[in-house]
Amino acid sequence: MSRYDLIVRGGIWFDGSGGSPRVADLAIADGEVVEISSSPLDDTDADEVIDGTGRWVMPGFVDVHTHYDVEMLVAPALTESIRHGVTTAIVGNCSLTTIMASNTECADIFSRVEAVPRDIVIGALDEHRTWSTPGEYVKAVDGLNLGLNIAAFLGQSDMRINVMGMDRAVDARAVPTSDEIGRMTEILGDALDAGFLGMSATTNWIDKLDGDLYRSRSLPTTFVRGREFRALNKVLRERGRILQSTPQVSLTPNVPKFFLAASSRFRRNRLKVSLLAAADSKAYPPLIYFMMYGAPILNRLLKGDFQWQHLPVPFTVYADGIDLVVFEEFGSGAAALDIKDQLERNELLASEEYRRWFRRDYENKLSPKIWHRNLYDATVVACPDTTLVGKSFGRIGDERGLHPVDAFLDLVLEHGREIRWRTTIANHRPKYLDKLAANKSVHMGFGDAGAHLRNMAFYNYHLRLLERVKSAQSQRKPFLTVERAVHRLTAEVADWYNLDAGHLRVGDRADIVIVDPTRLDQSVHGLSEREIPEYGGLRRMVNRGDAVTATIVSGRVVYRDGRFADGLGADWGPGRFLPAGRKVRGTNDAAADAPVQPA
Repeated sequence: MSRYDLIVRGGIWFDGSGGSPRVADLAIADGEVVEISSSPLDDTDADEVIDGTGRWVMPGFVDVHTHYDVEMLVAPALTESIRHGVTTAIVGNCSLTTIMASNTECADIFSRVEAVPRDIVIGALDEHRTWSTPGEYVKAVDGLNLGLNIAAFLGQSDMRINVMGMDRAVDARAVPTSDEIGRMTEILGDALDAGFLGMSATTNWIDKLDGDLYRSRSLPTTFVRGREFRALNKVLRERGRILQSTPQVSLTPNVPKFFLAASSRFRRNRLKVSLLAAADSKAYPPLIYFMMYGAPILNRLLKGDFQWQHLPVPFTVYADGIDLVVFEEFGSGAAALDIKDQLERNELLASEEYRRWFRRDYENKLSPKIWHRNLYDATVVACPDTTLVGKSFGRIGDERGLHPVDAFLDLVLEHGREIRWRTTIANHRPKYLDKLAANKSVHMGFGDAGAHLRNMAFYNYHLRLLERVKSAQSQRKPFLTVERAVHRLTAEVADWYNLDAGHLRVGDRADIVIVDPTRLDQSVHGLSEREIPEYGGLRRMVNRGDAVTATIVSGRVVYRDGRFADGLGADWGPGRFLPAGRKVRGTNDAAADAPVQPA
């Protein structure tokens, strides 16, 4: 019998701590790293050997912001993340989970916000759901044939519906009773006992419900007020857990509320707060200075633990016709998305009264916005009329003697979802993108894997950051060292979230990504489309490239040289539910209760 299950031979080993890498052999047995040797290990001692010569051998990447809540039920291999070296993903973000509310209610809060068809969400839950409590959910997730590890937040919208009922949960006039707040704190406590990282919320009113009964009302957590907010935060603060949320898109943003919540200046314990999103916005360029300097200063003054989430690549989105979440942020855009029937929607888009309304919204410089609302910066990438490809809607309007809004709406009426276009909303200036990537009050994340399937693809943002780091070094304009970038993508976030992940030392679970640095080139920034068979053939945007040569989860090779392991996700899966603060070892059969030791 071999001493080791696997040897990774001669790779450039990064342990995740930010320390300098060195060439070493790694030996793996029973899902753990059992030896790291600067001298070659004997290949005959292992059942399998991977040659890592010239390659970076790193802890598997941690993706802190995904919406795989539904996809992991129907396709638990989660191959779009595995192929890019992600070995741990966090679900349950933005107040959205599928745990407490009914299946249709879960679909109503999830589908429109995350741009996943409602019938798919309902179908997946109807077929696979066996739980109604956080503890039962943990057991169910742990029983899936997961390709990677999963950690989770409890979604406050989900919980609020369960306690108050949907009608009251989305009614601005309804205030939860003391008993209802007590029930919410009890549920949250049970979730934390089960290993949830904390609670997720959103206060962004543009996040709307799907469905028929309450369609287009804002999500339940946008109606949460002081007493409820404080009671739930108190539970998180006392347990050392996390509040993940999104601020209001408003001329009077509520970001200060989150800084105060994170503060320990006026109370015993700090609250960990992770907020979306640090970005170099095209709509409000000066905001970049607050993003870069506000959090470090306020954390110091208030003794807080506030972190922004940041996508370390240009935030470019794609749309089919008018189907894009940014239209939710102004009245005329939301009015169009409120209408499900295509003929009825077209009738609205054709009316002159509506077009005047849309033009007023488009030209309003004072309204709060995420999208810059510049149709000269919105380019057609596919259309039945191929003469339009490569042109902006503004240019098309100029050529036709039309206002850009009328050109856009005319083309949506003519081609519907067959006209596909893109625009970059944020992170367009490399200088500030580099500064955010190096900022200590910013966590790498917000890739939104599993959501916005037709709108964006950031499954490989970890590799795209490493490519930028490598390229900047070759140009002698470094903004991060490679080892620091690896740390930011692995141990830094894993430690803050209190997860048994992100490190690659003796005794650590063997979650590993092996990257060929010579393949970290422009190919990692490319996009393509692939079908999701489990979603009825729906096509989504994905990333490709071959920089990752192997992904290993709990010591099992799940992806190697462009191929996934046979039966992954169907017959077996090494991924586990990772509880906050506890070590997890083995594949699907054992978990130790020892606390996670900080690095």
